[in-house]
Amino acid sequence: MLTRADVEAQIATLPRHAQPPARELGRRSEAAQHPFKAPPAAKPQQTAPVAEAVATPLALFGKVGRREEIVAACAGAQALGIHVGMAATHARALVSDLDLRPAEPEADAALLDRLALFAIRRWSPIAAVSPPDGLWIDLTGCEHLHGGEYQFCQRLLVFCRRAGFTARVAVADTPGAAHAIARFGADDLACVTPGTTTVALSSLPIAALRLDPTALSAARRFGFERVADLLPVARGPLARRLGLPAITRLDQALGSTAEPITPRDDPSIPVVERRLLEPIGTAEAIEQVMGDLLRDLGELLQGRGLGVRSLRLAGLRVDGSEQIVGIGTSRPTREVPHLLRLLKLRIERIDPGLGIEQFWLAAPHTEPLDAIDLGAVLAGDTLVRDPARLVDVVAGRIGSGSVFRIAPVESHVPERAVARTNPVHIPGDWPKWQRPVRLFARPEPLWGVVALLPDQPPRRFEWRGTAHRVVAGDGPERVHGEWWRRDAEVWAVRDYYRVEDEDGGRYWLFRRGDGMDDNTGDLSWWIHGVFA
Repeated sequence: MLTRADVEAQIATLPRHAQPPARELGRRSEAAQHPFKAPPAAKPQQTAPVAEAVATPLALFGKVGRREEIVAACAGAQALGIHVGMAATHARALVSDLDLRPAEPEADAALLDRLALFAIRRWSPIAAVSPPDGLWIDLTGCEHLHGGEYQFCQRLLVFCRRAGFTARVAVADTPGAAHAIARFGADDLACVTPGTTTVALSSLPIAALRLDPTALSAARRFGFERVADLLPVARGPLARRLGLPAITRLDQALGSTAEPITPRDDPSIPVVERRLLEPIGTAEAIEQVMGDLLRDLGELLQGRGLGVRSLRLAGLRVDGSEQIVGIGTSRPTREVPHLLRLLKLRIERIDPGLGIEQFWLAAPHTEPLDAIDLGAVLAGDTLVRDPARLVDVVAGRIGSGSVFRIAPVESHVPERAVARTNPVHIPGDWPKWQRPVRLFARPEPLWGVVALLPDQPPRRFEWRGTAHRVVAGDGPERVHGEWWRRDAEVWAVRDYYRVEDEDGGRYWLFRRGDGMDDNTGDLSWWIHGVFA
């Protein structure tokens, strides 16, 4: 006996005109078709699978001299014999269905400029176009914000792939080395270890150094094929053979000659400028210019309702080089005296040389800054002083990484119960446990410990080569391991004691294990902090 599904399957195999209407199949709940409505057109039966569309080979041509040449070609066109420099007429004759389009260098340059501006706003404050088809991004000081250099490169490749671009990324010590490895390296992603630039460049061809056609032809004539062939040659004979610009490119790639990156200006970044009538070189004159720039920048920021979190001061010397210093603040501000005090700490890092004739002051990192509520001040209430100014000054002297505040963390293990946070953030409530004034980051072992098991504090111990005789002790305070972190802490136990030696020193010691079960610890003694 056939089931309903079998009947429907047989009906589906019949031609459309031979299929019975729904009423004959017993589907009385379905509405009848309109008598004056035309029946839907039958879908054509697909008798053979449709072949996948093959992408048409694409090539771009431009006018080079008096003739039209291929300036770019896709992978499919290159596989058919189309290459850069071929005459456009030859390419048309070679591939009949070649999609040949005129190149638009102005549009390409505009797109690269937009990408550089996007990089400045998203990834790094220093980014510029690398002619003819690349970008330079300076990751110095900001690679940790993206998870490291390699992680950032991976994200950059994914971004380019989603945008429809084929990209090659390289990170190196110098812009010239990164340019060479990205275009002539073996991999699409390369992160050169610092200090190994020479090794990474040795196997690359001479063209990776961005030499002009005359220098390239001269290099081929003298038998120079790779960068490694240039390294043992003296600079004088090499300059006579290839020209001085070729030596400059080689030194820039190796790091012997500086190649500063001129970043793309972001119109959204507040920038003020001062052009001086005469070059200056004294600290007093530079301080005066700093004050003038900060007052101009403060008015600009006030109009936009912003406060700065970082400032970058650039000075152009008469020899064409730049001197750049920067400061950062823990909170957004636009107070000129406070910012001037921070900038004055950087004057000693500015080398004026023969004199500085132009200054720029930019605020690459800004945040909204609202008006300050003075109601409590007018009412005579006592306000808690904001430590942000003191933090900025101390960080400017000893470094921002050395200024922090200890905040509590929900953990019973002492070394995990604290963490370093921003010094201007208000920490949470501390537990009412007796903890030493100085807590070691890692406990230190003790030797020659004499103690009665299982619960008595030690009577004697040796620490850092000195023997201590204990005259008073308190404890134990038992701390269990955090079993959810790892298996070794499932049964782990620490018994902490506060002891005092005969010289008045008070220490915080602990013993691994409860003194009864071997699984709780090996009964070794450690010191974890000092009370006084």
